[in-house]
Amino acid sequence: MALLEVKNLKTHFFTRNGVVKSVDGISFSIEKGKILGIVGESGAGKSITGFSIINLIDKPGKIVDGEILFDRKDLVKLPEKELQSIRGNEIAMIFQDPQTSLNPVISIGEQLMEAILYHRKNVTKKEAWNECVEILKRVGLPAAEKRMSSYPHQLSGGMKQRVVIAMALLNNPKLLIADEPTTALDVTIQAQILYLMKKLSLDFGSSLILITHDIAVVSQLCDDIAVMYAGRIVEYGSKEEIIFDPKHPYTKGLIACLPKLNDDKKRLYQIPGIMPSLLNLPKGCYFKNRCELADSECDTYPGKKVFGKRIVFCHKV
Repeated sequence: MALLEVKNLKTHFFTRNGVVKSVDGISFSIEKGKILGIVGESGAGKSITGFSIINLIDKPGKIVDGEILFDRKDLVKLPEKELQSIRGNEIAMIFQDPQTSLNPVISIGEQLMEAILYHRKNVTKKEAWNECVEILKRVGLPAAEKRMSSYPHQLSGGMKQRVVIAMALLNNPKLLIADEPTTALDVTIQAQILYLMKKLSLDFGSSLILITHDIAVVSQLCDDIAVMYAGRIVEYGSKEEIIFDPKHPYTKGLIACLPKLNDDKKRLYQIPGIMPSLLNLPKGCYFKNRCELADSECDTYPGKKVFGKRIVFCHKV
């Protein structure tokens, strides 16, 4: 049974220049204990999808259509008070930059304890302190008790990211959303953080949505993959299907961009052109202007092909 079902979600931003269709009718689901990767270029709508799930869309943005069913509750229709009890408790988000996720003038311990005391009124400060020390140890932060008194500027980027992950896990959420969690980190620390997130997701029994531009990352960590382009999901299926048998031309292009150890003399492949402006989207398939297989049929909405649980939006498949 699915923990989260997103159906025909549309999140638009109403600007002076026109309507920006950041998320334009996407559907996907994630089962309990599974990891879903949402992958695509910058500006594809991946982060807005994550923010839409917990309804953290600021004006001029608005969810204009669709359902977000979490434990059979439609989060789109819930009043703000109920949403606040779910955010940081049943659904937690790990934001892109740990530097901006943490308050620079409040100690790490106080920020962690606040996440517990806000949602669990019956917990004492001493109990909350002990829980925080324990979770910092579990995420591999050295000298955990000492770090409770530290401030964010006294921690490295990797240590801050571990604190943010610890904060997300404090209330044992059913769903974790990680938005580009390794962007500001060097390569070796990235690998450690990604391995840690997968391990903790399994240990805590939480489902995980991993949002990233790096298809190599999702190929290592995820059970299922949704490939996004210009606000739409163009291909959706299991990791094995997407990585080893990609069907959509955009997915094929993303995989072709990965460096290969035995092709050191060849130039890296790049997908020609750029993604269209979300203010001025073409008719039909949004990828058609960059696609080598495009024809006149691409001027209508791309045909949906279904292979079991796998979905591809391309009439050429």
